[in-house]
Amino acid sequence: MGFLDILLGRTRAAPPDLDRLFALPSAAITLRAATGFTPTGRGSVCFTTVEGAAFDRIRQDVTELLEADGQRAGAPVEFSRDTYGYSWLLSRRRPDDLTSLVGDLHAVNTTLEGSGFGPQLLCSLVGFEHAEHGPEQAFALVYLYKRGTFYPFAPLPGDRRDNALELRIRAVLSGDLRVESDLTRWFPVWGAPGL
Repeated sequence: MGFLDILLGRTRAAPPDLDRLFALPSAAITLRAATGFTPTGRGSVCFTTVEGAAFDRIRQDVTELLEADGQRAGAPVEFSRDTYGYSWLLSRRRPDDLTSLVGDLHAVNTTLEGSGFGPQLLCSLVGFEHAEHGPEQAFALVYLYKRGTFYPFAPLPGDRRDNALELRIRAVLSGDLRVESDLTRWFPVWGAPGL
């Protein structure tokens, strides 16, 4: 940061720290104890759509990497594109294997970043649902790649959000995760794979 940045009050964004994803398994234990929410076994990575042979090769490498262990629940890895034109990679694991799911998400992010596609990475998310209410009460913990922070996103029918639940989750996890303090950056991820 330069002298003018200090005078003008400008700050630089924190560099991405993908290792923060590894805090999710312990945060999930806190979450379950405090709220009854458990992992769904689904997680995804969102990135700006990129075309070309180099990206096709990376996509093939990521698929082979994630399918190599054969310990998946359902379809191993799915690529999709949402209505906004963003690409998603969905990984599935057993709900009680959050550590492996986080490893998958970290591997995808690291592979894309290491191949020069870091600027295209947007976010990663892991789905949670209430142990008693199931998918009717679900949310995702979203990791913002460029900010290095997490926030909860709890969708309701009709493109609405359960803001009370999101704030409750923030309060429960503030000691376990670096939660995004700027609520305007808690972007909705409607229809995200993994939710």
